[in-house]
Amino acid sequence: MALVDPVALTAALVRCESVTPADGGALDVLHDLLSEAGFDCAWADRKGIRNLYARWGTKGHARSFGFNGHTDVVPVGDVAAWSMPPFGAEVKDGVMYGRGTTDMKSGVAAFAAAAIDFVRDTPPDGAVILAITGDEEGDATDGTTALLEYMDKTGEAMSVCLVGEPTCPETMGEMIKIGRRGSMTAWLTVTGVQGHSAYPHRANNPLPPLMHLMNQLAGHELDQGNDHFDASTLAIVTVDTGNPATNVIPAQARATVNIRFNDIHSGKGLTTWLTAQADAVASEYGVEIDMKVKVSGESFLTPPGALSDLVARAVRDETGIEPVLSTSGGTSDARFVKNHCPVVEFGLVGQSMHKVDEHVRVDHIGQLKAVYSRILRDYFA
Repeated sequence: MALVDPVALTAALVRCESVTPADGGALDVLHDLLSEAGFDCAWADRKGIRNLYARWGTKGHARSFGFNGHTDVVPVGDVAAWSMPPFGAEVKDGVMYGRGTTDMKSGVAAFAAAAIDFVRDTPPDGAVILAITGDEEGDATDGTTALLEYMDKTGEAMSVCLVGEPTCPETMGEMIKIGRRGSMTAWLTVTGVQGHSAYPHRANNPLPPLMHLMNQLAGHELDQGNDHFDASTLAIVTVDTGNPATNVIPAQARATVNIRFNDIHSGKGLTTWLTAQADAVASEYGVEIDMKVKVSGESFLTPPGALSDLVARAVRDETGIEPVLSTSGGTSDARFVKNHCPVVEFGLVGQSMHKVDEHVRVDHIGQLKAVYSRILRDYFA
């Protein structure tokens, strides 16, 4: 039986206009392909989001290898700025162009192709699982979390998991992610007393306390990092009063900060710290400070060991490069998977993801499939 071509599968997925949260038929392409190959497929949809769960092998087997990924993509932006059709999957000089070619339809195509060929060629004593969501680039509230909930309710389980997100900064094979920083955002509103700018003593300007608070937060060293993580960071991302008048002291001023934090902290602990800082400034200036916090994900680490060694060996054997174990970058759905089983991430070079003319080298897609194939062979050896 012919091997599954990951390049052709990538092209088929890219031609599906699956701008989050739309599916565009991408998961149907995978469902049909995996079902035909003997995978038991199920839908784990939630709140209009499509999620595909596929398993080859015995349900609940003590030894199972899972792959996780997504088929939704970010918007294309200005279509006129693209030199190639954003959903055309056209190839020029060995490079395929299109939204999702890098992030991460090529990764999904590579692990689906590797999984199908593997179970056909050498049926393993165990299970191979693919958990693919249509909700990663959006709020990510009804994607991988829904898949994990489905697995919990139905007795399905992954022993270990590999997320196929792009992980390499510049060179194929250079980096494996063994953890991620946590991410949280805080929206702060300072309420004072509106008044005439010529009579500031009759008002209570919310801007000085807001500026004082922002200066304190931005100047505070959260930590100096540790063996596996860089130092945590806090960034002021917006400050706004919405006040067009020059003769009016506004009643309110707002600011938003984003914190990327390592495993020294937790979202709860940082929320407590932010609250204390805001309360102290509010008391000092006689204003009210309200805060809303959203923790998008906690920091986590999969300690170096059997899983990262397995993936690193396969990467080294197929690319000739010794990968670095890293926790850099933003968040991914690995932050949800880590509550289910040990998880690491490995995928393509991510330089063009989310950009105009997003693209992937065709030979890298085949190379990625080879890495995933070797991982499966070695895991079930």
